[in-house]
Amino acid sequence: MKIALAQIDMGWEDKKAAKAKILSLIRSLPATERLDWLVFPEMTLSGFSLHQDQATLDAADLAFFADLARQHNTAISFGGVEDGHNNLITMDKTGQIISRYSKTHLYCFGQEHKSYKPGSTLERFALNGLSIAPIVCFDLRFPYLFWNQALQTDLFVVIASWPARRSEHWLRLLQARAIENQAYVVGVNRTGRDPSVEYSGNSMIFDPLGKPLLDCQSQEGVFLCEADVTHSGVVKVRDRFPFLKERRADLPFA
Repeated sequence: MKIALAQIDMGWEDKKAAKAKILSLIRSLPATERLDWLVFPEMTLSGFSLHQDQATLDAADLAFFADLARQHNTAISFGGVEDGHNNLITMDKTGQIISRYSKTHLYCFGQEHKSYKPGSTLERFALNGLSIAPIVCFDLRFPYLFWNQALQTDLFVVIASWPARRSEHWLRLLQARAIENQAYVVGVNRTGRDPSVEYSGNSMIFDPLGKPLLDCQSQEGVFLCEADVTHSGVVKVRDRFPFLKERRADLPFA
């Protein structure tokens, strides 16, 4: 599967400007480039806003992404608020929604819990022969979300608005989740700044051994992963190093 990461500065609470930015960046892609999946950061059209009225997706917003999927013949994952939840939504190349994941760990340090409701279920979806588990930003700090799904998952996708001042945590945690779960990890973070936080991007793709396949660094743009991400790539690593079979959930606390 060919994956592209849209590392963008979507501005602040201005959906119209964010959509124009997205269209401009996508136009920069080579017309002949085959693309299977395009992934955007958390709260794609508003930035990480605690104002529910600004971050909530309406029918026109969903139609915008559906049109993108159809026009470019690619699946799309993006973020936005629905019914009070901070969601990661995935559409197939026909524009049909195939997955909705609601962020389960809200960023209380940043008061997110005062504006939104936490999700209560995990989610996986199938795309191009891969089993994919969606994760949103602060969820990355909770490894059991990954451990509990690892055996059924080929790839974890994390969309985020992760602050630049903790970018090292972002990079180390993404790589650790790939290594410990022997799965691909796709992390997509925004650039630019909002009224109080600066973002450094650092969107990445790691393979099941923790090797970087794509490093977007801090530049805004749509970045293509040259490596083909496949289910067989996961199977090969897990067959060679069958570490997941040795996990134990039965150990009591002392």
